[in-house]
Amino acid sequence: MARIRVGISRCLLGDGVRYDGGHKRDGLLLEVLGDLVEWVPVCPEVECGLPVPREPMRLEGAAESPHLVTVSTGIDLTDRMSSWIRVRMEEPDLMGLCGFVFKSRSPSCGLRGVDVLDARSGRTPVGSGLFAQAFMARFPRVPVEEEGRLRDPGHREVFIGRLLRPSPAEPRPRHRLADRSSMVGPEAGREGESGR
Repeated sequence: MARIRVGISRCLLGDGVRYDGGHKRDGLLLEVLGDLVEWVPVCPEVECGLPVPREPMRLEGAAESPHLVTVSTGIDLTDRMSSWIRVRMEEPDLMGLCGFVFKSRSPSCGLRGVDVLDARSGRTPVGSGLFAQAFMARFPRVPVEEEGRLRDPGHREVFIGRLLRPSPAEPRPRHRLADRSSMVGPEAGREGESGR
């Protein structure tokens, strides 16, 4: 049976691509979905040419159009990341994905609730990571979720149901993913630190 192709933030697979050389392997996610989906891993920071390890980054400015800036040295990497994103969005492995699981709170991959430092007002509004925001704009009909919310059985069941729902443009094969949505397991590590 053909596997469903689902994008995923690469650190969630256990690859040491985070700013500190670590990972955020999500054992529950991989156990529930791993043998039924074909993961398509993406790490925006590494793919745009940043090293591992690297200086942590954060979002600064307006929540609707933030800049990606290194925490200590204040280097603005927005143009570099944006240029990579424009090319990446058109690459074949992202076409036809049935879903995407993003790393929460990441300045590149967080879907919601990512801190955005507004130096002028001193406030910290929240927004989305640059890659996640661009992905949702480019592929608005593809189901997306963060790994943290998928630890909740209800959110997981809804997400799996959306993965199984065929798109009018491209019918998808039937899978037995729904049986996996009610599985429980140990939590897959803490939420991310301030640096990504």
